[in-house]
Formats: sequence, structure tokens, C-alpha cells
Amino acid sequence: MKGVVEKLIKLNKTISTMESCTGGALVNEITNVEGASNVIKFSAVTYSNEYKIKMGVSENIINTYSVYSRETAKEMSKKISDFTNSDYGVGITGKINKTDPNNLVGKDDLIFVSIYDKKSNLYYEFQIEAIYDTRVKNKNMIVNVISDKLTGIIK
Repeated sequence: MKGVVEKLIKLNKTISTMESCTGGALVNEITNVEGASNVIKFSAVTYSNEYKIKMGVSENIINTYSVYSRETAKEMSKKISDFTNSDYGVGITGKINKTDPNNLVGKDDLIFVSIYDKKSNLYYEFQIEAIYDTRVKNKNMIVNVISDKLTGIIK
């Protein structure tokens, strides 16, 4: 994540995150880097549908596609960028090898990620499969994948 933070600083760009299943793991890694306060504007951990909606995610999107969908991740990335006026917004939702009794739709090992680039109004969307036996290992892997993607996206 050091390279991501350094690139954001060099380009005078900012980032914000709205995380669900990763529980703040991404923003934690960002803030572990010296100088992160120059680039991170805000982060929200929105485990519940209620707080995704309070942060601007359309209830209709959640009800139509499920909270565990690319559409929800896309909304999360845009809404957090809009809320904070950040250059980049990251939205993460999915299930890390756990059934959610309140949201039974979707695979239990699939994470949806969207990175929104405000300047070009582009979304970079991808899925990550939870392949490890612990949440910690999977969260670390997810953060590493997102870090690699951000390195290529930030311009």
C-alpha cells in the first residue's frame, strides 16, 4: 500500500473507502503508511444494509441485486467518493466464507469490489474469491489485490 499512498501524494489525489466484509482492513493498510493523512479523507465500515443506505447506496439497488453484488459495490464506491469529494472511492461488499442468514442470496465466498475514478467518471469493477480458511488471510489477500489494482488505476 506504500506505493499507492506515495502515488496519491505525488499526484495530489485523495481516496475514501466504504467497506463491508473487509471491516476496514483496506483503510487500515492505507493508514499504516506514513503520509496517509494527506490522501485519505474518510472511511465507512457499513456492515449493515441500513448503514449502506444511510451512506447513499440505493435501497432499490440492494433489493433488486442484493447487498452482495457488483451493483452494490459500484454504488458504494461512487457514493463514498461523492460524500467526501475524493478523487477515488472504493466499495467492497461480499461474503468471506460465511452464510448471512439475513441475506441468503449469492455465493458465500465471493467479494465484489469497485474503484470509482471521479475525474474520468469510470468504474473499475472486479470480483475476488475467498480461497483461504481464515478471515484474516482472506482480508489480507483482498487488500493486496485492491492495492495492485489501485497502482494501475491511479493516474
